[in-house]
Amino acid sequence: MSSARVVIVEDDRLLAGLNAKLVGDHPGFVVVAVAHTASAGLREIEHHRPDLLLLDVYLPDLNGLELLRRLRTMRTDVEVIAVTAARDLETVRRARTLGVRHYLVKPFTRADLHRRLNEVQRALTMAAGDADLDQREVDLMLGGSSADAAAPRNLSTSSLNRVAALLDGAAGDMSSAEIADALGMSRVSARRYLDHLATIGRAEVTPRYGAVGRPENRYRASRS
Repeated sequence: MSSARVVIVEDDRLLAGLNAKLVGDHPGFVVVAVAHTASAGLREIEHHRPDLLLLDVYLPDLNGLELLRRLRTMRTDVEVIAVTAARDLETVRRARTLGVRHYLVKPFTRADLHRRLNEVQRALTMAAGDADLDQREVDLMLGGSSADAAAPRNLSTSSLNRVAALLDGAAGDMSSAEIADALGMSRVSARRYLDHLATIGRAEVTPRYGAVGRPENRYRASRS
């Protein structure tokens, strides 16, 4: 699958540039336009027909959710990550009714954004196919967290998300020992969480062979 095209609508020019860099750091996405007003955003969306929209709610000429409502009435099919300081219940509810499955409250980290991008990428990949979905894939398409939805009873959801977040923010691959040391858990526990993330598609595992002994498994956040 080719890189997903992204339009960013953010009135803060410094933050818009930072978000564009963070998106550009992800190999599955490419920023095709940045707009600083809702009206400019509508023009860029109509021109580029992006796969994903990073949308601020507070814009100088029009509320971002009103922009999204107009897109929905135009039957524009685009994934949306709301990136905003708005955290009141009414705004969050309205965003959800307009099809926003990912909502990032400012300030957020690179790992936070890339975790959402990973989920959007998987949803776009599934949408491009024609096979029946299993329960995990249905949860993902409807906006559920693939890590949380699939967590078995013998694993802690909070610990699972900590391991996933650490992988998402890592510059390269990591071993279970490195994860254990970073999070203060046992290596056996870290390996169980990592293997579970690999099983549900949230992580990729690659054995690294040394001079002697068993190969060491290295883990990284899934990019597919």
